[in-house]
Amino acid sequence: MTTQTQPPRRSAEEQKHLEITLRYVFEHRLCFNELLGFRVESLDPAAPQISFAMRQDLIGHFQHGRLHGGVIATVLDTVGGLAVTVAIAEKFNSESTDQVSHRFGRIGTIDLRTDYLHQGVGKKFTATGRVTRLGGRIASVQMTLENETGLLIATGGASYVIS
Repeated sequence: MTTQTQPPRRSAEEQKHLEITLRYVFEHRLCFNELLGFRVESLDPAAPQISFAMRQDLIGHFQHGRLHGGVIATVLDTVGGLAVTVAIAEKFNSESTDQVSHRFGRIGTIDLRTDYLHQGVGKKFTATGRVTRLGGRIASVQMTLENETGLLIATGGASYVIS
């Protein structure tokens, strides 16, 4: 009987480097995210989060001051992509930032569904993504968007190609 040994997990220093890189990419290198003001709140593999503040230029209905539905769908898709990215980084937790970063270039949205549950009103919004399946080629994610009071604004489900 042979026993398989797992490669050692990346060092704490390398993990910190990876997290700094992920935050930078999602907040600044993805220019549309930067334009919308998205900030990575958490890189918790179980439920990564992105937040953003309400602004005048994100309003979709001028009479009511509601968040535009396109912004809602965008943040759900973005947090879904972040959840997949974090899950891949966790799956390959022995790889360096450079090694695991090469895997991220193949991630792309295949399907996205958004359910709008309440009006998008609030001062701050937080989106959370949870990977429900990480396969060899496809990942599935469930997402939520809440305002600062915890009101569930929208939910989403998405599939991403990962290979």
